[in-house]
Amino acid sequence: MTDTTTPREHPSGLPYRPCVGIILVNAEGKVFVGQRLDSKLEAWQMPQGGIDPGEEPATTALRELEEETGIKPHLVEIEAETPHWHYYDLPDDMVGTIWKGRYAGQRQKWFRMAFRGTDADVAIDTPHPEFKAWRWTAIDTLVELAVPFKRDLYADVIAALCR
Repeated sequence: MTDTTTPREHPSGLPYRPCVGIILVNAEGKVFVGQRLDSKLEAWQMPQGGIDPGEEPATTALRELEEETGIKPHLVEIEAETPHWHYYDLPDDMVGTIWKGRYAGQRQKWFRMAFRGTDADVAIDTPHPEFKAWRWTAIDTLVELAVPFKRDLYADVIAALCR
C-alpha cells in the first residue's frame, strides 16, 4: 500500500497534476472501464480527469464522468471518497512529453459512484471523446486491465473504496 498522507515530490522537480478518478459501479456490481482513443495498448481505465482551478473534487468527478461517458449526474450517487490523495508517476520516457511536459504524473482523489441508469445512458461519442470502447468488468480484474504504471494506484484505490 502506498503512503497517501504525505505529499509526494518527483525527482524531476515537476509537480503532479491534480485530478479525480471514478469507480463507477452498476447494479450487477461491475465497474465501468474505457479503452483510451490515444493508446495503442490493450489497457483499460476508469474515468478520470483534471481538476479546474477553484473546482471541488466531487464537482470535477461528476463533470468528468459526463464528459467522458455521457452519463448525466442525476444517474449516479457518490457513495465514497478517498480521504487522501493517491499518486502515480508517468514512466520516465513519458515525463516531459505528456501534458506538454508540465507534470510528472497525477495526484488524484477517487470516488466510488453507484450507477442508477442503463447501458443506453452511456455515450462515449462525446464532443471530446476519450474512449474508443467501453465495458463493465469485475472489480477483481481492474488492476490487470490497467497500464502497468497505474496498477499500484488502482490496487490502492480499490482497497480504499471497495473492500
